[in-house]
Amino acid sequence: MYESFYGFTSKPFQLNPDPSFYYGSRGHRRAMAYLEYGLHQSEGFIVITGDVGAGKTTLVRSLLQRLDSSKVVAAHLVSTQIDADDILRLVAAAFGLPAKNVEKADLLLQLETFLVKLTAAGKRALLIVDEAQNLTPRAVEELRMLSNFQLEDHALLQSFLVGQPEFRQTMQSEHMQQLRQRVIASYHLGPLDLAETRAYVEHRLGCVGWKGDPRIEASAFDVIHAASGGIPRRINTLCDRVLLAGFLSERHGVSASDVDNVVTEMREEAGPERAITPLTAMPGLDSSTLSRLLADPAAARRLAEVAAGYQASRLESRVEQLEQVVCALLGLGNPAADTNDQDKERRHAG
Repeated sequence: MYESFYGFTSKPFQLNPDPSFYYGSRGHRRAMAYLEYGLHQSEGFIVITGDVGAGKTTLVRSLLQRLDSSKVVAAHLVSTQIDADDILRLVAAAFGLPAKNVEKADLLLQLETFLVKLTAAGKRALLIVDEAQNLTPRAVEELRMLSNFQLEDHALLQSFLVGQPEFRQTMQSEHMQQLRQRVIASYHLGPLDLAETRAYVEHRLGCVGWKGDPRIEASAFDVIHAASGGIPRRINTLCDRVLLAGFLSERHGVSASDVDNVVTEMREEAGPERAITPLTAMPGLDSSTLSRLLADPAAARRLAEVAAGYQASRLESRVEQLEQVVCALLGLGNPAADTNDQDKERRHAG
C-alpha cells in the first residue's frame, strides 16, 4: 500500500527471508565466515544457532546463492519433528535420490555411492539442516553417522546444522560427545546493537530505492531498537507498521513518537495482559519524575489508575485509524473526516 506513496520499488520489510536483502552485521559476517570456513575444510559439522527471527535462514539462503554449483552440490533440509527413521529418507530425497519404500541399508548404500561419484567428479556435497532444534537425538546421531563416509582420507559430506538456542542444549547432552568431536566451528548469532539496527533499517530501505522519504529522525531508531530488541524479524514487523501508519496519515517523516504509538498499538493488539502504555510516553512525565512517584506506594497506585485512563483514551484514535485502513483498501473517502465536516457545516449553519 505505502510503496508508491514513498516511491519504493517494492516492500522493504517483508517477513519472507530474502537473500537480496541480506545485511552483513558484525554477527552475520562472523557466522558467514564460519560457514565459508566449513566449506573450505570439507568435513565435519558447522553449528549456527540464534533466536527466532535472528536472520539464520536469510544467512543460509545468501550462502546458497553464492555457491558455485559446478563445484558444490547442496541439499537444504528444513526439519520438523524428524526422528531417525525419516532423516535418512529426507537427506536422500534432498539430494535427488529415490527414498520411498527403500530399506535403511539400501538408503545408506545409495547415499555413499552418490557421494563417491560426486567426489570423483571433483565436486563436494553440502547438507544444510535448518531448524535443527526439532531433530530428535536419534536423528542427530544418524547425521553424525553420515559424516563417517570417506574416500581414502577424504570426507564425502560436509554438514551445517542451523537452529534455535535450544539446539545447543541438545549438543551438550552426554549422548552427543561423538558429535561434538566432529564440530569444527560453532557460533551463536545474537541481536543487532543500536548502530546496526539503524544501518539494517537504512540498508533495507536502500534496497527498494529509498531517497530520504520518509525522513527518519535519529531518536526513532532508538525506539525501534528498544522495542525490537535488535531482532531483525521484529524490526521488519515494526517498521512495516510504522510505514503503513505514515502512509495513512500522509506523513513523510518518522519521529520517536510515531514509532512509540505503533509499538503501543501492537502491544494492545497482542492482548490485554500486554497492553501497557510506556509511562514515560505520558505528557509531562520524565524518567526522574517517574522514579520519585514510584517510590511512594500511594502515588504509584494513583499513577497506575491514571495510566489506565490514558490507555483507554487512545481507543478512539485507533478506531479512526482502522477506518482509514478500510477506506484506503476500498478506495473510499474517510468517513470520520466526512462526519466531522458535516458537523462543522451544521454548527456554522446554526
